[in-house]
Amino acid sequence: MTGLLAFKIVYSSNPILYIAITILVFISFWIFFNIFDELLFFSPILYFYLPDDAIVGFVFTNIIALLLGIVVSMNIYLIKNLKLKIGKSLISGSFLGIVTSACASCSSIGFIIISTFGGAGMVATAFLTNYQIPLRVLSIGIMIYALYAINKKITGSCIVDKDDSNDKVKS
Repeated sequence: MTGLLAFKIVYSSNPILYIAITILVFISFWIFFNIFDELLFFSPILYFYLPDDAIVGFVFTNIIALLLGIVVSMNIYLIKNLKLKIGKSLISGSFLGIVTSACASCSSIGFIIISTFGGAGMVATAFLTNYQIPLRVLSIGIMIYALYAINKKITGSCIVDKDDSNDKVKS
């Protein structure tokens, strides 16, 4: 119940702003992840292709993109209203989600990594390719932890008064 209280506080304070931020971040990272997973193409025409072996990765990247949108909008609320700093969990979850998606099939970006870093690039590319799904699950876990931490900060900084008719939240 308290988890929903944090969502209620954030998305009811300025609903258009925070919903727009969530949607903008989600769409941006959805496009970014699907380009690197080689599911979305812009040349010669806009084309989306989802093969059978990429469905699990596609589902995970959608979850990561949605969680990124929610976490970013809730962090913006924290920074704007409660003057708190961004935690490590947002940065690490975001970074891990981007890195695991960037090397899904590693065709274009993998060649850049290998040619730039040589043997270390080959090891990193092979590692990311082999452990892509577990790293994405870890990224989702980190993002859920980030939501939990944000929830604690938002609800911990509020005083909740309960009337007989409805709940009132005071900052």
